[in-house]
Amino acid sequence: MTPTTTPPATARPGRRKNGWPSQSRTSRPGRSRNRWPRRERWTLTGLLVLTAVPVIAGGARLGELASDPTVTEANARFVTMPAPLVVHIVTATVFSILGALQLMPAYRRNHLRRHRLTGRVVAPAGLLAALTGLWMTLWYDLPSADDGALTVVRLAAGTAMAATLVLGVVAAVRRRIPQHRAWMIRGYALGLAAGTQVLTSLPLLATGADPTDLTRTASMTAGWVLNGVVAEVVIRRGARPRRRPQPDGGREPDSRPRPGAPILLS
Repeated sequence: MTPTTTPPATARPGRRKNGWPSQSRTSRPGRSRNRWPRRERWTLTGLLVLTAVPVIAGGARLGELASDPTVTEANARFVTMPAPLVVHIVTATVFSILGALQLMPAYRRNHLRRHRLTGRVVAPAGLLAALTGLWMTLWYDLPSADDGALTVVRLAAGTAMAATLVLGVVAAVRRRIPQHRAWMIRGYALGLAAGTQVLTSLPLLATGADPTDLTRTASMTAGWVLNGVVAEVVIRRGARPRRRPQPDGGREPDSRPRPGAPILLS
């Protein structure tokens, strides 16, 4: 048996010798790779819009505290002890804005190092926002409409938010990225409920009726529940395996010998 060698074949234009498509001179891979999908751009815009209302309200509250306001029944707890509120507003703002960016797959894919650095700011900010929220719920002298059942719901939501963020960080340290992603989505959803609660309170405001303890508790709870449901849907959709494109459009591998490969002749 005498081994011979086939002459090297000329590569087809636009294709590599191994069957994978080659990049033409006019293509710009960097631009197409870094471009965000339209759905992610709309998702990020929606999250930032949802965040805008509590962020603006928090900024207005900080401006009020900085202007030496007159103490009233509505702001007495904030004026006499402003530190927890200030920390809560600042950290919640950082968590809401940067957290929306962190959840975008294109940002993680194209800027992984930046994603990790940003996460070292977002996770502590979210944890501080949850802990200060718990502190204010327990120690501030709340109005009667915020007392009772709503206090229990706030304590449960704040505890769950803090727990999910801690579990997300632990999963990231252990390199369990799917679990890290799931826990951080849950934590962000609970933290973003302040924006959703504006929407769930609109029916009550539209009727013009005076809010009662029951209606206020129901509208606030609906914001946390709705965000939690959406978070679970997003997590389960992201966990589905995706079909990756195969070389040559998924066709069967070519059984012909590669150029330059020895051929055994009998």
